[in-house]
Amino acid sequence: MIGRLTGILLEKHPPQVLLDVQGVGYEVDVPMSTFYDLPAIGMQTTLYTHLVIREDMHLLFGFATESERQTFRQLVKISGVGARTALALLSGLSVSDLHHAVATQDSARLIRVPGIGKKTAERLLLELRDKLDATVINLDQALSTPSNNSDILNALLSLGYNDREASWAIKQVSANATVSDGIRQALQLLSKEK
Repeated sequence: MIGRLTGILLEKHPPQVLLDVQGVGYEVDVPMSTFYDLPAIGMQTTLYTHLVIREDMHLLFGFATESERQTFRQLVKISGVGARTALALLSGLSVSDLHHAVATQDSARLIRVPGIGKKTAERLLLELRDKLDATVINLDQALSTPSNNSDILNALLSLGYNDREASWAIKQVSANATVSDGIRQALQLLSKEK
């Protein structure tokens, strides 16, 4: 089993990267959350990996953090959820967002991820409820004040921004902002990023 790779990043083609580890090039599929955090080409990086061996191929998946890898492993154990679906989930939601969705049984949040339908979302919530420890949820600081920030987050999501963009914008909003001011500030920040 290949558990971790440290090497030079040679290529980045979402969702795949090519990592040179002492002369051996490993093609690794990564979720977009990991992809966005990768250094520039030519720089050294470390990925926690999960190897899937099938009759016709070997697939290597890489993650920036151990918690992403553990969550991926829990997801692929669920009937009907393959590695590609698990990768899509981790690309569309951070680990803490997934934990929060499971803890609150929020299927609507899972359905927003491309490739996840209503039945799959409900099965995920049912299966993960006991497997993910909801008491150890490390929510982003973006959700630390649930009243205003969750309202701002929901507004941004309903406007079509993804979880990653919305969470980033909320972190930039001043802590004492009202909901309407927070939405306004977040929209200004997001429009500058595009």
